[in-house]
Amino acid sequence: MTIENHPLHPFLPACAHTLFLGSFPPPQARWSMDFFYPNWINDFWRIMGLIHFADKTYFEVKGEKRFDQPRIIQFATEQGLAFYDTATQVQRLKDNASDRFLEIVQPTDIPALLHRIPHCTQLVTTGGKASQQLQVQFSLPTAPAIGGHQVLPLDGRTVLWWRMPSTSRAYPLALEKKAEYYRQLFNHP
Repeated sequence: MTIENHPLHPFLPACAHTLFLGSFPPPQARWSMDFFYPNWINDFWRIMGLIHFADKTYFEVKGEKRFDQPRIIQFATEQGLAFYDTATQVQRLKDNASDRFLEIVQPTDIPALLHRIPHCTQLVTTGGKASQQLQVQFSLPTAPAIGGHQVLPLDGRTVLWWRMPSTSRAYPLALEKKAEYYRQLFNHP
């Protein structure tokens, strides 16, 4: 099987206070832009549109099946949102985006990533495999429940780990219900 290297660099604005971590991008043939959560059928950017603009189509290019990458980058930078994934190298056991068929070859060094964004106070995993990988890296006995959080042990700095539901449409939860979970991130002190 072929080993895939992560095709994107971490997106780490200087003012980042929240780091979103998925598992790994889908195959590039499924991308609608060259940024995180690029799959047109992934609801991450629709959730952000609902939360921040009361419009699930806010980050879509009208009349096209793609997201507006410049608008997303501007929004993420202004909001202090950072993005990467919990794996830098993977093998796909099937040619799809499913975590179930993703084998992590090289995990991302999450503590090192957090040290690059010293103002970050929230880390968000956006699915099961990402949550499992974070739990392993920090040697935690348990993970938070979906929608819950716990403090990560990180050199005296308080970072809350939020475990959120997957934004994949394969995850059986309505878009509006997923948005309710994610809204907590922006309402938390």
